[in-house]
Amino acid sequence: MGVQGFQEYLEKRCSGAAIPVDLLKLGRTAGRPHHHPHHPGSLPPPPPARILIDADSGLQRLYGGYQTDWVCGGEWNAMLGYLSALSQACLYQGGLELVVVFNGTLGKERWPEWARQAQGQRQTAQLIVNHVGSKATPPPRAWFLPPACLSHCVRLAMFRFRVRVVQTLEDHHQEVLSLYRDFGFCGLIAQDSEFALCNVPAYFSSHALKLSWNGKNLTTHQYLLSEAVRQLGLKTQHLPCFAALLGNHILPDEDLAAFHWSLLGPEHPLASLKVRAHQLVLPPCEVVIKAVSEYVSSIKDLGNLDAVARDVFKQSQGVKPPYRNAPCGPGHASLFQNLPPLPDCNDSLSGTMGYTDWSAPYDQGGSRLTNHHTSAPSDTCYTYTHTHTHLGSHGNGSGSHGNGSGSNIPSLLSMATRSHMDITTPPLPQVSDEVLRVAEHRHRRGLMYPQIYHILTKGEMKMAVCIEDDCNSELPPASLLFRAARQYSYGVLFSLAETHRRLERLAMRSRGPLDVPPVIVKEWSSGKSKSALTPELVPALCFREWTCPNLRRLWLGRASEDRSRRTRAFLACLRSDCPALLNPAQVPQHLLLMCCVLRYMMQWPGGGILQRHELDAFLAQAVSNQLYEPDQLQELTVEKVDSRGVQLASLFMAGVDTALLVNDVCGQPLPWEHCCPWGFFDGKLFQTKLARAAQDRLALFDMCEGQEELVSRVKKMRQAILDGINFTRPPPPLPPLSFLPPPPFYPLPPLYPPRPMGNMPPHHHPHHPHHHPAQHRPRGFPGLQSIPPQGGKLEIAGMVVGQWAGNKPLRGRGGFIMQVVSVGAGRG
Repeated sequence: MGVQGFQEYLEKRCSGAAIPVDLLKLGRTAGRPHHHPHHPGSLPPPPPARILIDADSGLQRLYGGYQTDWVCGGEWNAMLGYLSALSQACLYQGGLELVVVFNGTLGKERWPEWARQAQGQRQTAQLIVNHVGSKATPPPRAWFLPPACLSHCVRLAMFRFRVRVVQTLEDHHQEVLSLYRDFGFCGLIAQDSEFALCNVPAYFSSHALKLSWNGKNLTTHQYLLSEAVRQLGLKTQHLPCFAALLGNHILPDEDLAAFHWSLLGPEHPLASLKVRAHQLVLPPCEVVIKAVSEYVSSIKDLGNLDAVARDVFKQSQGVKPPYRNAPCGPGHASLFQNLPPLPDCNDSLSGTMGYTDWSAPYDQGGSRLTNHHTSAPSDTCYTYTHTHTHLGSHGNGSGSHGNGSGSNIPSLLSMATRSHMDITTPPLPQVSDEVLRVAEHRHRRGLMYPQIYHILTKGEMKMAVCIEDDCNSELPPASLLFRAARQYSYGVLFSLAETHRRLERLAMRSRGPLDVPPVIVKEWSSGKSKSALTPELVPALCFREWTCPNLRRLWLGRASEDRSRRTRAFLACLRSDCPALLNPAQVPQHLLLMCCVLRYMMQWPGGGILQRHELDAFLAQAVSNQLYEPDQLQELTVEKVDSRGVQLASLFMAGVDTALLVNDVCGQPLPWEHCCPWGFFDGKLFQTKLARAAQDRLALFDMCEGQEELVSRVKKMRQAILDGINFTRPPPPLPPLSFLPPPPFYPLPPLYPPRPMGNMPPHHHPHHPHHHPAQHRPRGFPGLQSIPPQGGKLEIAGMVVGQWAGNKPLRGRGGFIMQVVSVGAGRG
């Protein structure tokens, strides 16, 4: 979007608009005690200057900068050491108090922007895999892709160093600016054009943030919007209209394309690029910024937005699109309007949006850093979005005044590109107000996985992109691999077991059929041959082995048995409900989460994800003494980066991410200290162990550095992980994901899924009125459909391209189920 390009323009095209600063030096200057001439003693030292860090745009720097070892799965101890040095330097060297704000919103109003970003990240991931596979070296620094679970690792690290954490809920930009304004912050570290155009005082670059090796200097760039405005020939009052006409999530580029080309004119050197191959082509961002600034500076009456809108959209076709991604219309509340102060938020637990227990109130008396700006952000921010909203109401066709002689550039929003976002799912079960208050309280304070609140309230979740090879058929995508764990989590969140039990009793009394309404969650992710704007409709599932308590009991229950129920729910979601994992003699408590993830991965149909020597490599690096020696890990070199090892590490960390979700869903049976990846994984160390295992797959002694004690610990954990898992069944042939068209609805599987793989006997209900011993439930992997015993086939456009034999059911147990897919039939 045009507005997002303004940040780069500010850095590269406006000389003098980005000046180098040392935050620690500024903090020391602001916190220097002042002496009064009539009082010999000095006044009490002022409170530390408060700095707000936008983690969403600064993850790479919070990870430690441009490191070349991020591709191996994450150097979490190195990250921990960097964040420790950063927090200590700010507090002790500069007198700065850090507050880190994480993006916890669903952000549906910015869905197209997120989809484009996700698609770009998938392309980068494929470049990374190809590079590692061909050259066996780390990829270039410019290809940095955040390791899976990075945001949660940073959040946990901030808890460890007692850095205050905030998590936004509905609109990230609005809440960050409200937090900055209402709690007396003296600087914002971010990298976002919207913050820059809102004229935030003391706005610093997160991408340029550098901590010196001795911890005495923290340098970055401070952006001076006033200088950029001067060079563009604008004034401060021009900023709202200027920002709106650049293009944004409310008024997208597609609606402004004709206007932008009209500003250039037919004689412009780029006019020949206007339309190529009947597709919409946008002018370069730098050209648009200059042209729009000249246009805005020539507007005589900025208050007459109707006249501006008529002039801007006179080139448009006036076709109203079927879907508008703008969440606001003419009567919508402005994004940065003067909201009530945060202490007035209604939260029975936190009182003031989760800040009541903070050591110092966020008043306006804190120390201020040097401010090179000349205006406050509040009025500019209000007008900024009010202008967006007003012009956006004209851009959707309702206020168009086209004269028929304008350009024929099609608007992408006028095409049926977003009808799939109107998919309707069954209504969600009712969630008690008390549970929602607890969820909001934990969410705002960063104490809970950010997607849980949105699952409870909207039935939707968004998944990040990780390093995967679309051409590798041996390893499934992370979104598919851990889908079953998420399905169980949805069942726990909506107390599905209790609902089923209640409806089962009613059915028995009335002697009628058991009708359990489905619970469907939309999962948004970018996949192979699948748009990120197409959701997967995933049904919630129940445990077969036991009836899980309702969510209120799991979260708020204080009885002694409630903790064991939370732990069992956590283990059951990850298909790890076996006594061996709870034996501390076999699995230490801080390694329980890791072992559950590995056990879950081992139970993929056919067990083809992890081989035994790869499992040993994971376990050997977890018990290695080097794991807790950051200096040794830094000196450790990987001669050849293994491509499969990179993908396995990415899958594992995606599993850790899922386990963090499950842990918070189940009431946090594992303390957060046992959920930190730096206690059980290091990507570079895993690569070295895997390299030794590849040379000799039985060299466990070598992987354990020649220590018999470590070998014994690995063997005990391996035994607990593999306890009860049966690997005798052949893997079912899964159809390629590229052949799976996005259906309007997921076929609803049975409410109770197949039991986890293992040698445990199936659980029968002989007293159930509808139970028939001759019938059994499908035992396929959740999400796969069953086929007749005679076999199945794969059809593409009516032509059979694959066929396989049927499954003979085992005695007393159902055989493994495969899926029949017909692609292209009946579709245009």
